[in-house]
Amino acid sequence: MLEQFRNHLFTHFPFLTGKKLLLAVSGGLDSMVLLHLFQQIENEITVLHCNFQLRGLESFDDQAFIQEYTSQNGIPFSFTQFDTEAFAKDYKLSTQVAARELRYSWFYEQIEILKADYILTAHHADDNLETFLINLSRGTGLDGLSGIPAQNEKIIRPLLPFTRQQIEEYAHQHHLTWREDSSNASDKYLRNKIRHHLIPILKELNPNFMSSFEKTQSYLQAAQELVDDAAVMVYQQVAKEEGNEIYFDLNQLLKLPNYNSYLYQWLSEFGFTAWEDIYELVNSQSGKQVLAPEFRLIKDREYLILSPLKLHSDDQEYPIESIQSKVNFPLNIDFSVVDTMESTSNSTIFVDFEKLEFPLVLRHWREGDVFQPFGMEGKSKKVSKLFKDEKLSVVEKESTWLLCTNNQIIWVVGMRQDDRYKINSETKKILKIAIGS
Repeated sequence: MLEQFRNHLFTHFPFLTGKKLLLAVSGGLDSMVLLHLFQQIENEITVLHCNFQLRGLESFDDQAFIQEYTSQNGIPFSFTQFDTEAFAKDYKLSTQVAARELRYSWFYEQIEILKADYILTAHHADDNLETFLINLSRGTGLDGLSGIPAQNEKIIRPLLPFTRQQIEEYAHQHHLTWREDSSNASDKYLRNKIRHHLIPILKELNPNFMSSFEKTQSYLQAAQELVDDAAVMVYQQVAKEEGNEIYFDLNQLLKLPNYNSYLYQWLSEFGFTAWEDIYELVNSQSGKQVLAPEFRLIKDREYLILSPLKLHSDDQEYPIESIQSKVNFPLNIDFSVVDTMESTSNSTIFVDFEKLEFPLVLRHWREGDVFQPFGMEGKSKKVSKLFKDEKLSVVEKESTWLLCTNNQIIWVVGMRQDDRYKINSETKKILKIAIGS
């Protein structure tokens, strides 16, 4: 197996040569074999261990076992301890999901702290099969059937081509010792039920089942690559990125015979799960939206707009004192007293300083806001009507700011000045207000 392993690294991960590697070691069979294999290869390695404190003294015995092994073999060792159950309770996660979140978060911290290049885990072919069957039993798309990735950013899984049987044979040949996780014997978890009952039947039905499964998964991975390529090409025809928003053109989208599949490919990475609601959004009225934890998808006339959830409240107000010459948050705005008025624009206005009452306030528009547009003396207009005339999207409306004095609008920022604060022949002090860079 060592020679096969060397060839696998040389073929698929040649960039690991000479790199500083972190090995995730639980103390179980798989990770101890991974550690032993890398002891035969010339790489600088450090062992990482997470104590999740889920099995009482057994968890601390695992930690002590690895600590003793690394000490005897002169291998650097770094470990951490988590109160996994408390974390799972606080964040309303299953214990397994909580452990995964804690583990990978700590792994990436260690990459930075130890100035390492990659983290290696001991996932193998049987783990891949178990994950495939779990996803299949719960219902999944092609991405859920194409397997555990051999590399995911800085995480590398070099044992994926090797079966549990091969790993066990290697361990016995080299007289390795390891820790047995008592929870692996319990059928409490779905993965263990599949491991103990379903997979043995599949292997009994076909002695070459693992080889057949590997071929099938390679075909699925190739199909996934085709899907990914198609999604990228169609995305370029349908989507337009502006700032933090992505606009999906419904006229183009609806020409596709399988547009729901494309929406899934484009949006799944943003944390959406309510797929039926998203598919219905295409034919919904403007203003309807579907939420993910950090993003939302909203229907706006001829577009679906993907944007981050707002971090601000519509009620937030930001005061501006008269002595300020520049504001950096929430917008970049410059204030300066000038002798003469230049030409105005959407980004620059000139107002009568003495008509203002400080502090000025920057805030978002609210339903019912009214102002007197520049050039329309004595005539009022709803800000919402201005938005409609300008054909602003819902997202653009929400990101528009108002500059106000004493609850009156001076400027719909970047769009229209209020007529009441314009300069005239009696103006003694001109204030120039401009959107900064």
